[in-house]
Amino acid sequence: MALHLRITIAAALLHPALSAQHEAPLTLPSDDPVIARLDDLAALHWIKHTPFTTDTAHHNVHGFAPDQVPVWPEETVRQRLAVLDAATPFDLVHNRVVQSYIDLYAVRKREMTSRMLGLAELYFPTFEEHLDRHGIPLEMKYLAVVESALNPSARSRAGAVGLWQFMLPTGRLYGLKADSYIDERHDVFKSTEAACRYLKHLHGIYNDWELALAAYNCGPGNVNKAIRRSGGAKDYWRIYDHLPRETRGYVPAFIAVNYIFNHHADHNLYPVAPTYCAYEVDTVRVCYPLDLSAIAVLTGGTVQELRDLNPTFKLGIVPDVDQPVSLYLPKDAVPVFLSNEEALRYSYYAANPGSAAPAPLAPAPPEEKRHVVRRGESLGGIAAKYGLSVTELKRLNGLRSNTIHPGQKLLVRRGAAKAVDRTADPEPRSEGQADYHIVQPGDTLWGIAQRYPGVSVEDLRRLNDGLVHGLKPGARIKVRIPRG
Repeated sequence: MALHLRITIAAALLHPALSAQHEAPLTLPSDDPVIARLDDLAALHWIKHTPFTTDTAHHNVHGFAPDQVPVWPEETVRQRLAVLDAATPFDLVHNRVVQSYIDLYAVRKREMTSRMLGLAELYFPTFEEHLDRHGIPLEMKYLAVVESALNPSARSRAGAVGLWQFMLPTGRLYGLKADSYIDERHDVFKSTEAACRYLKHLHGIYNDWELALAAYNCGPGNVNKAIRRSGGAKDYWRIYDHLPRETRGYVPAFIAVNYIFNHHADHNLYPVAPTYCAYEVDTVRVCYPLDLSAIAVLTGGTVQELRDLNPTFKLGIVPDVDQPVSLYLPKDAVPVFLSNEEALRYSYYAANPGSAAPAPLAPAPPEEKRHVVRRGESLGGIAAKYGLSVTELKRLNGLRSNTIHPGQKLLVRRGAAKAVDRTADPEPRSEGQADYHIVQPGDTLWGIAQRYPGVSVEDLRRLNDGLVHGLKPGARIKVRIPRG
């Protein structure tokens, strides 16, 4: 802490404008990139048209009124930052610039801060898993808040894209595919992995996380130039005046986000879930051309909704790909999609007659695969990683709650079922004749329907008194094979 204190004092002496004592807060320029990303988040129709509410009954340790905007003495803020600073390799200093961004998040953009607190529940488990794997401080997750306001569709005026705001050349350098149809800079998992690799590389150059953050924003070339112009100083605050203007607020904003996300309740701010978090968004894996508008027509949704959920597909079309890609759908739409997948596959080719027709679906029996739980992982993050829903993952492993622990092995892909009661299979059945299937661990209605030609999920529900959930291993469910 003594070292950090000396740095703070030195910075104030070198840059009187940065001193927080007895000075009015700085006014941030209207074109500040941090403000621009917050405005982008506010403009999203699924944020913009959702009534804004705050929960003051939970975590409101100060008893604030719902509309109260607390104002704390700067000394209190400085002390809180000092506590956070002692527990991180980042230098979480306090000065006028940092205070100006704290005011931005805690006062001027309160609604968007609450939205970001809600979005963090969705994205932070994924960020932390990747950061931990690469040995990067977990506080780096706050970088995405500064970069994109946790909006996976974010695009800056300079062309940076996604949660981690990759420029096209840098994204490609770190394995993110981008063409006329797909831009993997929007992909949560792939872009997070790329960001970790890039940040690790930058830290290797400077051996300083603040300089790595600056280089992430403006490039190593600009940081090296600022170091030379400052006389060789390798300290962010000493090269501050020599950095590009849009980069100067970058580290201060990062410090402010660290503070706000740890002390949001002290500012009467609480997480507000975005509209789509109210749905349980589910994932399916596809490896064939598909138009999102066809799914919208089939499921009764809207094309805009599906495009918001899948910004990776730039034109709203899944192209012909070599490897399966993830498609995010509202949970209610998944059973309809799976029940009509074959028709959806052919719908694209019917609308594009110049394309070669696909072969019928005939997937090979999957091999069993298990995932070893790592520290900080959640069922939701693991399920999304393997293209499963949380319900499916729990069913595969016989889990009754969402509690998991490090080192636990979870089945994420099962082999072909072995104990199916299908006498005389594959002999055809006459219409009206019943067939009984014995439920195996991990079975789903869709998976069972696929084993019986001509049977849909809706058939299974109708034959079994509307059965939707709760398939229990060993249970017998009725299957009817229509006359072919």
